[in-house]
Amino acid sequence: MAGAGAENPRIAILGGGIGGLATCAFLRRAGISATVYEQAPVLREVGAGLVVAPNVARLLRRLGVLDDFLHRAVRLEIGWEFRRWQDGTVLSAEDLASACEQLYGEHTYTAHRADLLDVLRSAVPDSNVRLGKRCVGLTIRDDGPPVLRFADGEIAEPDVVIGADGIHSVVRSTIAGSSPATYSGICAFRALVPAERAPAFARRKAQTLWIGPDHHLVHYPVSAGRFVNLVAFAPARDDAVESWTATATVEEFLAEFEGWDPRLTELIRAGGTPGRWALLDRAPLRRWSRGPVTLLGDAAHPMFPFFGQGAAQAIEDAAVLARCLADDLGDPAAALQRYERVRIPRTSRLQEVSHARAFVNHLPDGPEQQARDKSFADADPLVANGWIYAYDFDDALEETADTP
Repeated sequence: MAGAGAENPRIAILGGGIGGLATCAFLRRAGISATVYEQAPVLREVGAGLVVAPNVARLLRRLGVLDDFLHRAVRLEIGWEFRRWQDGTVLSAEDLASACEQLYGEHTYTAHRADLLDVLRSAVPDSNVRLGKRCVGLTIRDDGPPVLRFADGEIAEPDVVIGADGIHSVVRSTIAGSSPATYSGICAFRALVPAERAPAFARRKAQTLWIGPDHHLVHYPVSAGRFVNLVAFAPARDDAVESWTATATVEEFLAEFEGWDPRLTELIRAGGTPGRWALLDRAPLRRWSRGPVTLLGDAAHPMFPFFGQGAAQAIEDAAVLARCLADDLGDPAAALQRYERVRIPRTSRLQEVSHARAFVNHLPDGPEQQARDKSFADADPLVANGWIYAYDFDDALEETADTP
């Protein structure tokens, strides 16, 4: 790349979700302009709740949007509260109210995905977002900039392309080839329960996981306590699809958790018609970048949601990528290579431990389950997961500064 582009490269971000907007916001903070291309006619987040752990809260603070976010979020007092499926016996719980900030410098929150998207959107000027732009093709050339083709016929030739376009990423298929997902055998039910209809135990400022044979169920308050997010995992039926908009019936949801603590029946019924989607399995990629084109978020490292780090890792990606580009604006390809060297080991590890968590959570009752429950009681997950929450991307960049 030569000429004006080397000083002020044209950067295209495909995808206006959490990862894409965070990338644009961090680039803007570094004095670099980028354009977000989003296929939807409006920016919105489907799905429901998410956990904002200290590693994410730290980055929202850097962007200057944490205070706004706190008006929409719920600050947890208890996290990773594991309960036995039959009777709700507490197996383990994190003391977030007193220990989280002391250990990691920030609290842990829960929120609706749309609320997080909104605060990230506030850090991106309207002029940097183009809606209704569905990318249908990407060509990476050796003798010129990448070529983006959109469904409306527009063609763009940016200097840098960042694929934040999700699990069905056009950019991923161009860089890594066709890599179809494998069937995990797990599906997820989800619902948002209005607080006034939710039982009192579900309105507590806690992230509660009920674990049992082949199933587990999670609930926590979101939207400043106005709703309770409910998500549950069960063996998938053959007709389950990977979609945030597919639905099931309340009766199907209840049937999966028949015999569980009766308090959960009340919570499931209060949620109305649940969504249901299949969890598909994708192995970690060995590379994310090709020349001036790279991947970010779910396009790079889709992971099971069992550690609550999917959105968090997209925001971490955004911060690291913006820093790498800012440090080497004249050679974006080299900057992207540095970015993936920093990020792939961490996100691959999280993909792997999230995958393993399904087995741990779903053990049948018996000796292995009893040993698991004892291990929960003997360990503090807030400390055990410190490698997740204490992450500082400045330190990570420093550690890889001299790596070729």
